[in-house]
Amino acid sequence: MNENYYALILAGGGGTRLWPMSRKATPKQLLPLVDERSMFRTTVERLNPLFTPDRIYIATGQQYIEAMRNDVPEIPAENFIIEPSGRDSAPATALAVAVIHKRDPEATIALLSADHYISMEEKFREVLKAGYEIAQEDYIVTLGISPTFPATSFGYIQQGDEISEANEYTAFETINFTEKPNVVTATSFLASGKYSWNAGMFIWKSEVALHEFERQQPDMYELLISLEATIDTPAYQAELATVWGQMPKVSIDFAIMEGAEKMAVIPVDIGWSDIGSWDALFEVMPQDKFGNAIRGNTDDHVILDTRQTMIFSDRLTVTIGVEDIIMVDTGDVVFICHRERAQDVKEVVNHLRSTKRNEYL
Repeated sequence: MNENYYALILAGGGGTRLWPMSRKATPKQLLPLVDERSMFRTTVERLNPLFTPDRIYIATGQQYIEAMRNDVPEIPAENFIIEPSGRDSAPATALAVAVIHKRDPEATIALLSADHYISMEEKFREVLKAGYEIAQEDYIVTLGISPTFPATSFGYIQQGDEISEANEYTAFETINFTEKPNVVTATSFLASGKYSWNAGMFIWKSEVALHEFERQQPDMYELLISLEATIDTPAYQAELATVWGQMPKVSIDFAIMEGAEKMAVIPVDIGWSDIGSWDALFEVMPQDKFGNAIRGNTDDHVILDTRQTMIFSDRLTVTIGVEDIIMVDTGDVVFICHRERAQDVKEVVNHLRSTKRNEYL
């Protein structure tokens, strides 16, 4: 690939819907959920050989830096863009784009997430190549995931007329974004064949990105301008500390993508999942002939008359006559729920937070 093509991995966030394994100190991107690698390590390895380590950047919080550097020591230390505090994805993206642009004004950047599962890795890299080509026409290119059911937990992208073709993939004009529709609307989207799930993966020139921040988020852009002059100088950390608290808490979708001037979508099936819940994780894990997904260091679990059940445990675990259950044992917490109630774990997290049981968060 062109030496001006970079990957920016957003690796902040807590992933509370995967509690009790995912917590503040060990968010889901640092956990070995699908296989023996962390999701973060998997994300980096998925980019090989399209991106060399020096062209991969990470945006994350200070509390995760040591673990992430140990996980991917091949990435240069200066490529870790540290957020002083969590301000959501728009400020994190803006900061990292500004750093990359300062170092390479000709940069084109693929904005990715550290906690996605993608089974078709070679196809994913081929789509990134196509996105890079189309981005040279000053489009913001988004990878739209071909929907397989009327999901109400994802945003949707409506595609318009065909505008370009690259690397055997077709890009369409993006008409609008719809955030998490109800099931009736989602069903109509699926039937139309004109909508894709918004996976939050975007490709854009750094200069196009900064132009959109200037146009749509002028206050944030002014803060970036004041910071840009200090990037890679001794004054950077002090200036970052000054401006960061003034950054709004806002997502990149809401701040930029929903109102962007020139957007294209490439609809594609790459075996994608955002692993946003225990049930979503269950769907991508290896399963035995009874549909059970078992993880842990113990080989002698006793699983009798058990189906469609997921178990995460390093201790001897016995199940008899159960179905559609999620059981997670972290040593200090045992979590058991029906798979249909997996999303309700956020209520548990809220309860623990309100009752100040911070040792479990």
